[in-house]
Amino acid sequence: MTGMNAPLDPTPRPAVNGGKLWAGGGATAAVAALIAIAGILLGRGLFDIDVLAPKGQGTWGDASTGWYALGAAIAALVATGVVHALILTTPRPMRFFGWVVGLSTVVAMLAPFVTDSSLGARLYTAGLNLVLGVAIGSLISGVARSATILIPPRQAPRPYPQQYR
Repeated sequence: MTGMNAPLDPTPRPAVNGGKLWAGGGATAAVAALIAIAGILLGRGLFDIDVLAPKGQGTWGDASTGWYALGAAIAALVATGVVHALILTTPRPMRFFGWVVGLSTVVAMLAPFVTDSSLGARLYTAGLNLVLGVAIGSLISGVARSATILIPPRQAPRPYPQQYR
């Protein structure tokens, strides 16, 4: 467009409703912690797999259950911070976020295989990490989409009509 009414920047810019985004991030953190606890209880109680603690520790295991749940919650909050920064600074932020979450999930799935745990425990923990990664990624993506608004491009100020000059 040409003339005095042409937009200064033709692309809309994103803005984030921070309260909505971080409330969703907090809710996702709670869900992730509960998935971790339920997954550990399922593995230990139903399948009798050593998930994060030896069998002698019982179904609830030791403090590692709480730490694992806390780690899952922190991962959800970190994901919220990452998506917030990406929305404000990058083009196609959700595409980058998908890559960050996907690769982080792969790393979390590979991490159990550097331990000396049984193969069953390593496979189960990798599967639990996959479920956590998918849950965190999908929930935070949905929250980010609903918390993002596009601000229309600014218009150049209109000149005063000739009669008012």
